[in-house]
Amino acid sequence: MLALLPLIAGAQQSAPPATLPLLVGQGAGGSSYSVPIQTLLFFTALGFLPAVLLMMTAFTRIVIVLSLMRQALGTQAAPPNQVIVGLSLFLTFFVMSPTLDKVYADAWAPYSAGTIPFETALQRAEPPMRGFMLKQTRQSDVALFSRLAKLDAGVKPEDVPFKVLVPAFVTSELKSAFQIAFLVFIPFLVIDMIVSSVLMSLGMMMLSPVLVSLPFKLMLFVLADGWNLLLGSLAASFAT
Repeated sequence: MLALLPLIAGAQQSAPPATLPLLVGQGAGGSSYSVPIQTLLFFTALGFLPAVLLMMTAFTRIVIVLSLMRQALGTQAAPPNQVIVGLSLFLTFFVMSPTLDKVYADAWAPYSAGTIPFETALQRAEPPMRGFMLKQTRQSDVALFSRLAKLDAGVKPEDVPFKVLVPAFVTSELKSAFQIAFLVFIPFLVIDMIVSSVLMSLGMMMLSPVLVSLPFKLMLFVLADGWNLLLGSLAASFAT
């Protein structure tokens, strides 16, 4: 073993250092990223992909309305965030099911069968998503972002690129969500005002009005079948 040590040291000095190849040649025409770099890019994009997809669906409006409804009730953590997000996701799938079914039939099924390339699948998936977003987007929001993007004034809303349509759609969804939340807040705000006035007239200054009004708001919400009305109204607000 002592006699072999000089040979091992010489072989280590003559061998090139180990490096991670960044590019793998594909002939004289070009090159592609190696498998480790492709994996890194894939997992990096995977963190942004859910946010991008949720911005193009009904999730934004639903989760905002449900969150503000919880604040209107005055319950700090009931229902919890997991329930709010889960209910929003399932209601989003319910609302988006016609659009997603069309995307699956026109784009994903042929692509998974290997009959069309990935670029063609993207082109086929674009019209259903574009049609859904255009039906929910206000013309004023489309005009705003078209002007900011310096598009031609003669471009129709059906022909605007996704970089204009997506922020216009999200802006319209935020407006619709806050309008619905305003209507949800009104009956609970009336109860808070009545309870606060009664407590002040009775001289109960040290008793919190929120603590007293909470049972009445819960009773009103249950007697009016609030979940049925709220979720049904949210689903119906996307009907065209």
